[in-house]
Amino acid sequence: MAHKDYVARGRGKKAAPPPPKPSLPWLRIIITLTLVAGFGYFLWSIKGTAPDDTTTKVVTPEQATKQENALPEIPEEEWEFIKTLPEYTVEIDHKEQDQPTVRRLIQCGSFRTNGQAQELKAKIAFQGLEAQVRPSQGSTGKWYRVILGPYDSKRGAEKDRHTLQRAKINGCKIWNWNL
Repeated sequence: MAHKDYVARGRGKKAAPPPPKPSLPWLRIIITLTLVAGFGYFLWSIKGTAPDDTTTKVVTPEQATKQENALPEIPEEEWEFIKTLPEYTVEIDHKEQDQPTVRRLIQCGSFRTNGQAQELKAKIAFQGLEAQVRPSQGSTGKWYRVILGPYDSKRGAEKDRHTLQRAKINGCKIWNWNL
């Protein structure tokens, strides 16, 4: 075991003397007590100066029923729109929307092995959607694509994609149907 060199370590720093304790703020204490005493004297001096208006009025039962019956009648309200609204018609010019000829699909993944594609298809099936696994031959070999669709509108495809996103199945893209 190596010996320790206690001399080279040096001496520890001396502790600084504690700071002096601040004296009590006598001036603030005296001012605060003076203000509290002045406020107390002010309240004591205005104690009996309020006007004395504590008269009570006694109401007999006959007067109470007379007051209840003394309410004015509610005026009958006449609304103009009740009469004019049934006669009012609105003409709307609209043209039929053309149905899009482009069909859509959602591709959620492309895998090298069929097992991985089937696993994603099962996760999608738990969300109530029907997916398909389509093999495709690419320049780098065989791929298994997991797709949903076809969809007639992009809105329907977006709806299903949001359902998949809520289930934490991310990365699904909407493409034009080209199969």
